[in-house]
Order: sequence, then structure tokens, then C-alpha cells
Amino acid sequence: MFSHRSTATAVALAAISLTLAACGQGKGAAGMAGMGGPSNVGVIVAKTEPVSLTTELSGRTSAFLISEVRPQVSGIVKARLFQEGGVVRAGQALYQIDPATYQASYNSAAAGLAQAQATYTAAKLKADRYKALVETGAVSRQDNDEAQAASQQAAANVAAQKAAIDTARINLGYTKVLSPISGRIGKSSVTPGALVTASQATALATVQDMSRVYVDLTQSSAELLKLQHDMASGHLGRSGSAQVTLKLEDGSTYPIAGKLEFSDVTVDPTTGSIGLRATFANPNGVLLPGMYVRAVLSAGTVSDGMLIPQPAVSRDPKGNATVMVVGAKGLAEARPITAAQTIGDKWLVTSGLKPGDQVIVEGLQQVRPGAPVKAAVITAQR
Repeated sequence: MFSHRSTATAVALAAISLTLAACGQGKGAAGMAGMGGPSNVGVIVAKTEPVSLTTELSGRTSAFLISEVRPQVSGIVKARLFQEGGVVRAGQALYQIDPATYQASYNSAAAGLAQAQATYTAAKLKADRYKALVETGAVSRQDNDEAQAASQQAAANVAAQKAAIDTARINLGYTKVLSPISGRIGKSSVTPGALVTASQATALATVQDMSRVYVDLTQSSAELLKLQHDMASGHLGRSGSAQVTLKLEDGSTYPIAGKLEFSDVTVDPTTGSIGLRATFANPNGVLLPGMYVRAVLSAGTVSDGMLIPQPAVSRDPKGNATVMVVGAKGLAEARPITAAQTIGDKWLVTSGLKPGDQVIVEGLQQVRPGAPVKAAVITAQR
């Protein structure tokens, strides 16, 4: 019995020893793996190139032409002659005002003109006869002078009646309220049967020409001064294009480029900003007046700019930008840089790097400053 128990104990002890040995061998292998060779990283080679700088400004759209339709004469609206929200043409009748009283005024003026012309004819004939008779002494000079004056007075009365009939014709024409411009018309503020007055404050409707639209933008005067200073010092070249691209409220980009028309000459004292205006073609009516948009303008060109992918740039607790580069001995090195602004998905670096530097963009998680790395140049960003 004793011999049997001794044998079993020995076997158990041997198994435990083998297990511990296996564990030790595993830890040793893992330790060796942790002390392996250089880490594989992907790098890009820094280079300078001309970089176009852009400025993104917020603004609102407005119609190219806006016309508030108001009546020129007073009266009762008999009919509305357009479809609300539809497209109207310049000169198209929009409303019909009751023309009865204006037609009567025109007829009265026409009758007055006919009477004045008849009076003038009689006065003119008399004046012509007296002019011939005064030379023979058949009539006195005073009678002749009176006849000539009466003829001239009758002629003046004819001219006055012609002016009256022109006025009556114009007022009669104004009973048809016409569209001053072509465009899309909004809702009507009156219905048939409403009384309207000449040149009233409330517009009957508003017509807007949206074949083109304005985009009114604001830019900080401080930014404008900095831009002018950079151009004057030669750090920034002037932009060769006045084109503007537009970002809509849903984040999409408007497919048609616009043109910067002008910059205002006065700084708003309450906001410290200056106004800019751009125009955009709007053939499909996508842009509506009052839309909030963001416009991207070309601010200038940096002749020796350097672009680095955003994932390669990190910031310390103070906000300073750094990148990891491959040093001369193949060791990772942290390099402080100045990242001026983003250009698309890249940072524009203005200092801290020089052409030829290898900037680590892949494998950053497994490298630390001073650690050996094995760099592979990335020719195309993945």
C-alpha cells in the first residue's frame, strides 16, 4: 500500500513540473516577441506645391429682380388673372380693376377734344379772313387782333383736351394691372371684390426673377486686412479666379459656379464685417430667395504650400500640432509644426517640415518617439 501511494504522488508531482515548465516557455516566447525588430509604418514624402486657399462665408440668397405690384388707379378688383406661384411674363395682365368710371372719363375727354377742335376750326377760319380784310381796311386792326387771339386760344384748348384724353387713356389702361418683370409670382393679397387705391402701401402681389440669384455674404474686416497684408508681403499670391462655389443647407454642393460681383466699401460698425455679393445662374429654380448657404471663395495662392493628411497630425494638451517623422537613423521623431488651415482632408503646413521629410501616416499607434521603424512610402493615399 505504501509503495503504491508513493508512486502516485511522484506521478502527480511530475505532471505539475511539466505544466510549470510549459508556462515558463510561453512567457519567454512572448517576451522575445515583444522585443522584436522595427515597426512597419507607412510614410509620405513632404513636398511643396502651389496651394489655392479658400474662404468659406455664410450668406443668404435673394432674387435677381423683385417687383412689388401695386395699383396705379383706385377701384374694385373684378378679376385675378394669374395662378398663384406660377410664372408670369413682363406685360402680362395680373388684375382687372373695374374700368367703368375710367372709360366714362375717357369718353368725356374725347368729346371735349372734338368740341375744342370744332371751336378751333371756326376761330382759325375767322382769323384767316380778318387777316386778309385788315389789309384792305374792311375790318379794324383791333377786330383782327381779337380774331387772331381767339384762334390761338382755341388751339391751346385743343392741346389741353389732347392732354386730358391722354391722361384718361392712361388711367383706363391702368385698370389692367400688368406685371413689370418676368418671373415667378407669389400669393395674392387681394381677391375679386376688394377695393384698392392708387399707390397703396400693401402690394397686390410680388414677382421675383429667379433666373439668377444674388448671394449676399459677410466677411470680417480683420480677415480682409490679414489677406491684404499677406498679399502685400508676398506670402500669398492673388487669386486668378473670381469664381465662387456654393454649399446648400443639406450639405450638397450647388453644381453651377457663381461669380463674385463686388465688395462693399463700408464696414458695418455693429458687426465689424464687410459685405460681398456673388451671382449664380439658377436655370432649374433650385435656389430660392432667403435660403441660408455657405459660399467658398478663392482667397489666394500659396506658391510653396505643403499638404499633410489630417490623420498624421496630432495635438498636445496645449493645442500645438505635431507629426511623427522618420529620422536620419530610422528612428521615429516627433516634430512640431504650424498647421495654418485645412484644405479638404489635409492640413496646410507652413513651418516645421522641409521637402523630403518622411511623415508617418500609417502605423502611428505602434510607434513612439525614439523607436526604430521600417518605412514604406505610400504613393497613393489609401
